[in-house]
Amino acid sequence: MSATAAPAASDRSDFRTVTLGGAKLGVATAVAVVAFLAASRLVPVSGGLRVGVEALIVLAAGVAVTFLPAQWTAARSTEGIAGAAAMGLVGTVVFSVIDIVLLRPFKAYPWTWDAIGGGSTWWYLPVWWMLGTFVAWMGGIVIAAGREATRGRPALPAVAATIVGALIVRLAGVPVALPVATGGAFTVVLAALAVLALARKG
Repeated sequence: MSATAAPAASDRSDFRTVTLGGAKLGVATAVAVVAFLAASRLVPVSGGLRVGVEALIVLAAGVAVTFLPAQWTAARSTEGIAGAAAMGLVGTVVFSVIDIVLLRPFKAYPWTWDAIGGGSTWWYLPVWWMLGTFVAWMGGIVIAAGREATRGRPALPAVAATIVGALIVRLAGVPVALPVATGGAFTVVLAALAVLALARKG
């Protein structure tokens, strides 16, 4: 006698799912930041190798914090999308704790990072919280609106468009580092994909 597999639960936005997922995101973000810092100090500058490695780390981390929350909440409707956004926010808060307790006491960042905010470490935290929530929210929209066949690979269009966008910025001579161009292009592309997803569903 054969048993029919139960359908996977979707739109999980309960407290446990959001907090555990957010904790994992925060740790993953910390690992990515440490990898970026290591690359900035250990990878040779010559030939653009360092900025290339840094840009890849930024892109990989962006993909993870964008699409993993929606995968973990199995976002299919508003509830799952909201759960993904909440998970993104929790992830940024968890990372902020790791950052303040572990990274900053070891002087992980160059002094110019704090100099932007007049010596304060708090200038970027609200921006960080908003960005982390935003990308997870957009990722939730993209996954929820996607067809069943494409839900397993939602990052491919975002990654391809981000690479093209970052290269256009560099070729245009805009004076911005490749990792920054990559992060900016990814955010813009992600927002555009979310708008297109909503337009298709409308």
